[in-house]
Amino acid sequence: MARIGLLPVSDGRDYVQRDVHDHVARSADQLAGVLRESGHEVVVSPEQVTSNTLATSQARWVADRHPDITILHHSVWTFPHFTALAAEATPGPLLLVANIDPQFPGMVGMLAGGGALDQLGRTHARAWGDLEEPAVRERILTQVRAASAVTGLRGSTFGRIGGRPMGMYTATANTDQWMRTFGVDVEEIDQWEVVRRSEHAEQARVTAAREWLERHAAAVHYDGDRLTPQLLERQIRTYYAMRELIDEWSLDFSGIKGQPELTANFCTMDIAEAFLNDPYDWEGPKDTHVTSTEADMDAALTMQILKLLTGDPVLFADVRHYHADKDVWDLCNSGQHATWYAARSADPAENLRHVTLHPEVFYFPAGGASVQHLAAPGEMTFARLTRQDGAYRMHVVRGGFETYDEKTNEQMMRASTWEWPHAFASLGCAAEEFLTKFGANHIHAVPGDHVAELRAVCEQLGIRYDGFGDAAGYGTGAGAASGGGFGGPGAGRQVR
Repeated sequence: MARIGLLPVSDGRDYVQRDVHDHVARSADQLAGVLRESGHEVVVSPEQVTSNTLATSQARWVADRHPDITILHHSVWTFPHFTALAAEATPGPLLLVANIDPQFPGMVGMLAGGGALDQLGRTHARAWGDLEEPAVRERILTQVRAASAVTGLRGSTFGRIGGRPMGMYTATANTDQWMRTFGVDVEEIDQWEVVRRSEHAEQARVTAAREWLERHAAAVHYDGDRLTPQLLERQIRTYYAMRELIDEWSLDFSGIKGQPELTANFCTMDIAEAFLNDPYDWEGPKDTHVTSTEADMDAALTMQILKLLTGDPVLFADVRHYHADKDVWDLCNSGQHATWYAARSADPAENLRHVTLHPEVFYFPAGGASVQHLAAPGEMTFARLTRQDGAYRMHVVRGGFETYDEKTNEQMMRASTWEWPHAFASLGCAAEEFLTKFGANHIHAVPGDHVAELRAVCEQLGIRYDGFGDAAGYGTGAGAASGGGFGGPGAGRQVR
């Protein structure tokens, strides 16, 4: 749910105001009703904006209610300086909405006001049309969802557990730039805290968690070396250590370096990372807590935006392999796929029955369990924040996850690292475009089509939107946000 500020803007001439007052009020009520029907809270200014003083005072009144987005509603011709003054008093995302009615030139008012904001350099979005049309409603709601995510970022804290992993420039970011661009602070925490606090986890809780995993997972392949009940319990203890750090430091999302200190000398963080990203653990339902492996900062930030947009767990993976014969990518990374992706069920047991715990591979001599499963098929949106010459951009591509028959699935998984979680992804762009342009080794995804919202997020944040394939020209203007289905090879399917 978003909190939306609504300012009905009118004509500045008193003799015109008398004739249009009721129309402006009815139009604003209709828009507020549409927004409330969608589950949002709407704060409407006490008075219509009919003068320069009311433009400022009403905008300030709305701003004091801390909306996620402010809508200036143009249902009649409006004096453009009212829009400029209201925008000046309005922090945060701004949307101009206009009716299209030949008797009441609200569209003209929106264009005049929007042009003024363009000249002033004030970022804003626009939506227009008959509110009875689903595409028009969707254009407005796309901006609302994006604004809710952008506002949700501001004032949040990222917990960076450890430093830069294995020389990855793309896993580190400038904390000043994060605060300036996204409003996010970074709390630096040493990995020793995970080790130290693990010792204090209550044994009864740890035992119950291990037994729950043994009971619900498809299998737990203890080998007496890389995976033992004691090592699995150590991984569970790291989960509780992370939960303690999250609560103590009020962390909104996190990243754990892991390699090589923990993975070589303590245990892998696969269990902790998977279940922090899950909407449940062995103790019941919980909020997801976005956690990136290798303390990848821009990964975690991308994931947090996707979570705030959708409410779903967010997938993290390496772009591990490309199966050219199928035009399918194997997205595979140790530990980072939330178990929810195994079946995308609200029932943890349904997901866990597709999950197998394997002994960790040679990369991680300290051992522990890897959380193996294959992501269920379906349509997906893929994204990643990257930087070019210091400036942020967001890569976005539509696509889907696919599965095949059991034999083919196994063959494809064994082509890379069998023991890790996998997602077979069909992307809506050519492999050449992707490999030429994509600016990181990690990629992230959520179910559904959220390309329009991500473009709006970029516009509101003032960063470059960089769409691949058919997402390149995917906009938020007339008709674009209504979207339609994915269709084609990127839709996500189960192939038999």
